[in-house]
Amino acid sequence: MTFEGWVRDHNEGRAVLRLAYQAYAPLATSEGERILAEAREKFAILDACCAHRVGTLEIGELAVWVGVSAAHRDAAFSACRYIIDEVKQRVPIWKNEHYADGESGWLHPDNTPVSPSDRLV
Repeated sequence: MTFEGWVRDHNEGRAVLRLAYQAYAPLATSEGERILAEAREKFAILDACCAHRVGTLEIGELAVWVGVSAAHRDAAFSACRYIIDEVKQRVPIWKNEHYADGESGWLHPDNTPVSPSDRLV
C-alpha cells in the first residue's frame, strides 16, 4: 500500500503557485522514525517507510510518500493512514504557500496558519 501527496494548485479556496517546505531535520527524522515504529507495533504489517521533501516544490510535484507492506490489505491501509495522519500532526515540517494573488503564508504541519506569536525570533 502506498500514499502519495502531491502539491495542489489550491488550498482553502485560494489558488496556490508553489510551496516551500522547511524542517528541522534531526527532530523531523527522529519523530518520523517514532511514528513508523508505532505503526509497526499497532498494525499487523511487515514494514513501513515515509519520505517528505523539503525545499521549493512546484504544482504537481511529489511532496510526501508513505509505503507499507503487509500480508493483508486492511492492516496496510490502516497503517498507511495512521502514518500520514501522524506525520501531518507531529513532524516539524512547515509549509510556505505562495498564492496566485502574490501573497504567501506559513502553515504548521497540521495545515493551520502560523501566527506572529508562533515565530521564533
